[in-house]
Amino acid sequence: MTKSLKALGHELTESEKQLKLLTQAGLTPFHQKLDDSGLFPLQPTQMDIFQINVGKMCNQVCKHCHVDAGPDRKEIMTRETMSLCLEAIQKSGAHTVDLTGGAPEMNPDFRWFVEELSLLGKKIIVRCNLTIIVANKKYHDLPEFFKKHQIEVVSSLPYFSAVKTDSQRGEGVFERSIRALKMLNEVGYGVANSGLILNLVYNPSGAFLPPSQEELELEFKRKLKDRYDIVFNQLFAITNLPVSRYLHYLVNSGNYEGYMEKLVEAYNPMAAANVMCRNTISVSWDGYLYDCDFNQMLDLKVACKSTHLSDFNNEDLLNRNIIINQHCYGCTAGAGSSCGGTTA
Repeated sequence: MTKSLKALGHELTESEKQLKLLTQAGLTPFHQKLDDSGLFPLQPTQMDIFQINVGKMCNQVCKHCHVDAGPDRKEIMTRETMSLCLEAIQKSGAHTVDLTGGAPEMNPDFRWFVEELSLLGKKIIVRCNLTIIVANKKYHDLPEFFKKHQIEVVSSLPYFSAVKTDSQRGEGVFERSIRALKMLNEVGYGVANSGLILNLVYNPSGAFLPPSQEELELEFKRKLKDRYDIVFNQLFAITNLPVSRYLHYLVNSGNYEGYMEKLVEAYNPMAAANVMCRNTISVSWDGYLYDCDFNQMLDLKVACKSTHLSDFNNEDLLNRNIIINQHCYGCTAGAGSSCGGTTA
């Protein structure tokens, strides 16, 4: 795939079609599982993290992408909306800002935004796809820029080999990712006692759940060190959720029903109690508020009056019920899944 589903005019770009497909599987409703666990209705515990999608433009077109990001996506957060983000973050008391995309670095106001966030004294996470660093000369100084602002870098690397990585993220992605990791290591990222955090993300390349995060981390560290002399801090194992391009892959490969059954069978109440939507608010490129990044892509806005940054109300948001649907099984299967890895 070299174009986004939106550019192809595919029906699964419509959130209604995705939600209809998710509910047609005939599986136990997710709210029933939560109710059995004493967790329904699901509510926030606090607001620690602002996860902000600064745009859907990306230099890659990955087959598992729930954002349906790509070079043909033009949705980009404006500086005006970023200013509203800054105001809301101050009101919320959140300690962490998590910048995502697309490739967040492709937003023309990305560096300005990071500098403003630094002035607020917030912890900043950037979800960097690695290849953006080597994609163009204007991005070659990103490792130094990240270091200057003490940004925590979180990067996807599906595997420590080219075959599996390129099959999921595109031809040549592994080689470019290795070059970018070396550049990050050179300025101190991932190096012991440097204080510069470099975490990697593993997503399964097929219709299966991730294996043990701890065992994977040890294997990744050993292989990347031995083969490429690359070091990093932690590995996050994240379950692919049946949303957008990954949902498209499941349907096209005939794995949809089987994968959904796996998720339901692996439901874990401990993981459900610690889902990321309970301490995170998700902000779209145009300033709307969602319980999580996945709800954002399904256009499921928060269930309260404060649905946009322009009318942000912290108390209102903390007292809302979190919107759930069948895709939520992905975050509660096995050891659980969040943007920070396992939850149970």
